[in-house]
Amino acid sequence: MRLAFMGTPDFAVPSLAELIASGHEIVAVYSQPPRPKGRGQKLTPSPVHAFAETMGLPVFTPESMKDAEAIDTFRSLDLDAACVVAYGQILKTEVLEAPRLGCLNLHGSLLPRWRGAAPIQRAIMAGDKQTGVQIMQMSLGLDEGPILLSERMDILPDDTAATLSERMAHVGAGLWPRALAAIDRGGVTPSEQVGEPTYAKKITPAEARIDWTRPAAEVDAHVRGLSPFPGAWFEAPPEAGPVRIKALLSALADGSGASGTVLDDALTVACGDAAVRLIRVQREGKAAQSAEEMLRGFPLPFGTVLG
Repeated sequence: MRLAFMGTPDFAVPSLAELIASGHEIVAVYSQPPRPKGRGQKLTPSPVHAFAETMGLPVFTPESMKDAEAIDTFRSLDLDAACVVAYGQILKTEVLEAPRLGCLNLHGSLLPRWRGAAPIQRAIMAGDKQTGVQIMQMSLGLDEGPILLSERMDILPDDTAATLSERMAHVGAGLWPRALAAIDRGGVTPSEQVGEPTYAKKITPAEARIDWTRPAAEVDAHVRGLSPFPGAWFEAPPEAGPVRIKALLSALADGSGASGTVLDDALTVACGDAAVRLIRVQREGKAAQSAEEMLRGFPLPFGTVLG
């Protein structure tokens, strides 16, 4: 089939690789424009952009797919279908209807649960036990299109957003050949979404802050769901003023005390009930490290109250 691929982050790369390996003709790859990155703020292409270039594929990076010139270029590609994975732009009707078979999207949840930008993070944060990946026919509504293919997946007790995302990216990539073959031969009837929708809105910095008054299981899920990005965070109160620290990995622990109080020398912190032990952390402006390593140079002794 003659395809365009539209994606941006690491999550989308396995899907593009699978489509190439399946022998489809990828005539265009669309990705978000290069963005400043790192200390030098050097313009850096997205993971999909970089991978596509290594494969010798033409890459398009319009600032907006609502632009008339971008739409005309897309229409001129004479596509059978467009495969979309975390592209990061809203597509207008003119784009959605341009390919012969329309635009298909890989989404990281079992719709209609967790429509929106952060389904993987929200599922872990909410304590969901199962999630999945689905390929749907795109419509103008936010993740409202009918479902072509689904694969359920368990959320493991120690999953972070990173580990779950990696598994979902590869499982989802494997759905593309089946979905495209089925829709091309007319062998599948998309199923309308059933149930009450929930929405996975983007995580704000304020929301990422840890609330130590919540039950330990909820704090642990909050940490895992936001790891590594944007990172659940708290403030430590040294004399020079509060320092923001991200908690990247945690585990449930025994212990009790006033919420937010450090209970031992292993960075076990009291929650609304029981406690969590912080395993991996990152101070502002520093590299991620184990809690043990951080405490050697930045002690948070027993009795310290974290904000």
